[in-house]
Amino acid sequence: MSVRTSRTRLITAAASVALAAFSITACSDSGDIGTATGPSRRATVPAAAPASPTTPSASAVPSDGAGGTTGKAPATAPAPPTASKPAANTPAPKASSAPPAAKPTTCEGSNTKTTAAPLNRPVNHMLLTVTNTGSGTCYLYGYPAVQFGEAQSVPPVITDSKPQAVVTLKPGESGYASVNLSSTDGSNGSNGRTATSLAVYFSGPSGSESVGAGAHPSLPTKGVYVDDSLTVTYWQQSLDDAVSW
Repeated sequence: MSVRTSRTRLITAAASVALAAFSITACSDSGDIGTATGPSRRATVPAAAPASPTTPSASAVPSDGAGGTTGKAPATAPAPPTASKPAANTPAPKASSAPPAAKPTTCEGSNTKTTAAPLNRPVNHMLLTVTNTGSGTCYLYGYPAVQFGEAQSVPPVITDSKPQAVVTLKPGESGYASVNLSSTDGSNGSNGRTATSLAVYFSGPSGSESVGAGAHPSLPTKGVYVDDSLTVTYWQQSLDDAVSW
């Protein structure tokens, strides 16, 4: 009897010890060792919130003047306008230096160049060419008054050769006239002679007066043969019209 009783007490004591240890462990896990049955006091600590990339720093928040802050971030100041720079080395526009166009005038020796060239066809003919060397338009009026050598008179003009309009020469352009030096068969010519010099004089708008300076085109070294059948054409705008008489 005593042995069984002793075993029973031993088992009961061991169970009590195990129960006490279990209670202590449970209390430790709950955070309150002194009160096993009390509510758990373990606080859940929230994780630190990551800083917002758009949150301004403390130094960027304006003060409200009373030691606090207004809570408003300053607006971003606009960038100052960029002044445009003038292009470097840009030349200033220049005023036109072109001279005004010269007024039309009469063609004469000082504003033209005259040449004389004997023609093979038609025979016994010479071509006079007048080129405008001036800066403006000039007009060839009437017909050339030619003087071969020491002649005291000028030859007559072929009336039918008169053009419909006055010959007009722009700078660089040429007008023409043909000179019939002598009769082709010699039957109508008299006082035949060889001339080694030539003077050409120009007419004004009326066609009867001489104006300006005369021209002195050179002749071939051996001269040209002329007689009293000498005639000239009116000034012509084209070479073909001049040599057709």
